[in-house]
Amino acid sequence: MSDFIFELSENEKKFLKRLAVLSIRSRFEKGIEFPEPPNYKMTEKLGAFVTLKKDGRLRGCIGNIVGDSPLWETIINLAAQSAFNDPRFPPLKKEELDLVDIEISVLSPLQSLDDPAKIVPGRHGLLISKGGSRGLLLPQVATEWGWDRETFLSHTCRKAGLADDCWKDPETKMHWFQAIVF
Repeated sequence: MSDFIFELSENEKKFLKRLAVLSIRSRFEKGIEFPEPPNYKMTEKLGAFVTLKKDGRLRGCIGNIVGDSPLWETIINLAAQSAFNDPRFPPLKKEELDLVDIEISVLSPLQSLDDPAKIVPGRHGLLISKGGSRGLLLPQVATEWGWDRETFLSHTCRKAGLADDCWKDPETKMHWFQAIVF
């Protein structure tokens, strides 16, 4: 995999985090205005995920694997989706606003993976698909759980609703990516 050359400065990361917070707050407070993007990088069409955690536990996570709108708009939309439309959780309540931590993952373009041995847990994310099923795990999931490569591959298969060893099947399609996580 070629290295993901898209980088974000600390100010750009702060800008995207601010957008995520404002997006969620705008559901509860009227008159919130979103700042304009500071530069062209915010207009790149890249995949992203917005993850909410409360007390260190998942509270919402929604993302797009492939970018279909400018990054700054994607973050605004995904933050609201994570807070209010993740089907695994009830909508975020106003009193939870200051209790959630927001993590943003900006994804590199997907590339086909021909050899699972190339996966580096914690560095690469993975999308596995077979038939109509597919599952994706972000790079940081392997680190958070202390998984090795095979465990990461197996859990990605499981997330797709497939057998844990589906990654060994030549009919299974695998794509990998990297992420800027902040």
